[in-house]
Amino acid sequence: MLPPLPDRLRAFVAIRLSASSEETIADFIEELRTLKAGIRWTRRAHLHLTLRFLGGDVPAAMVTALDAELTRIAAETRPFTLRARGCGVFPNLSRPRVVWIDLQGEPLLQLADRVEQAARACGLPAEQRGYVPHLTIGRVRDLRRWGLIRTILIASADRLFGASTIASMILYRSVLGPESSTYQELARYPLAAPP
Repeated sequence: MLPPLPDRLRAFVAIRLSASSEETIADFIEELRTLKAGIRWTRRAHLHLTLRFLGGDVPAAMVTALDAELTRIAAETRPFTLRARGCGVFPNLSRPRVVWIDLQGEPLLQLADRVEQAARACGLPAEQRGYVPHLTIGRVRDLRRWGLIRTILIASADRLFGASTIASMILYRSVLGPESSTYQELARYPLAAPP
């Protein structure tokens, strides 16, 4: 059951990796942070894989309708394994904007597709970009010391950051702040389909 919601909110649906994978990724971020590059690195508490960004100004009624859909999807979905392996940059190494960890697992794509369909059924506009599963670990602000970061990312292209059993989805509210956003968990949806 959702807590009381404001009339409109910024929200997204996400999953979290296992504590051990998050710790491995957080350690990697700390290695990179010591290089004092022009990148704003993601804090461990904010590490998540977005299944669907709902929008920055979503009516509470749509979020409430989606809550019912997410409950149904979770009940019909089995827990699955997700592997965090390798890293890269959007849009590319020559024009970096977002540094990410690659996430691999076929059930993830199916789950993201079902969440997308549910979001549209609840009245949200269709996502225009194709879904690319990734975990954002940094946003490039300037290219200071980018050459060092680039070298490490290339060397880490096949680095394993662990495997996670994904057993739930989470609906988050995001509140923008002067330095960074804060995330409030609104609801958790255990994946519960029988084997």
